[in-house]
Amino acid sequence: MTKNETKQKLTGVYRSPLGDIVLTSNGTALTGLRFAEATNEEPAQNIPPLADACRWLYLYFSRAKPDFTPRLAPQGTPFQQSVWHELFTLPYGQTVSYGHIAKRLCCRSAQAIGGAVGHNPIALIIPCHRVIGSDGHLTGYAYGLDRKQWLLAHEAQSTGRPYDSKYPCSASL
Repeated sequence: MTKNETKQKLTGVYRSPLGDIVLTSNGTALTGLRFAEATNEEPAQNIPPLADACRWLYLYFSRAKPDFTPRLAPQGTPFQQSVWHELFTLPYGQTVSYGHIAKRLCCRSAQAIGGAVGHNPIALIIPCHRVIGSDGHLTGYAYGLDRKQWLLAHEAQSTGRPYDSKYPCSASL
């Protein structure tokens, strides 16, 4: 791959029930997935990483657990990468607390975990919305607590699990 190819930034948009989702790619992998309030981006077409992400999103919003993962290339510090890896392993429809992730990573600060979660560049596929407060309450989400609640309810309905706005921490890793 040439130096110019590694700096290539391709974008597209997926129109979701929660608003537009902007997708970015380096040409070989997905590098970003974020909600946008308004965008002039065109729907993603004919770019394999963006098309794969759109197919994943279509399945997700159709209440089907996606059976594949698009190729991902999130950019961040080694600490952020370790937190995002933990997020990626969270089972569909389950939640975990920031403190639980901190314990798994031998990190003394749930706030540091929250900082890394908040900088996740690939929302939904790296499921930062599944992280909740230690008391089971919904806490910060870069795209708003209303979206976080909707996503958790959506996954609960897809898996047949009960859901209420005080979603209990369901990870017992």
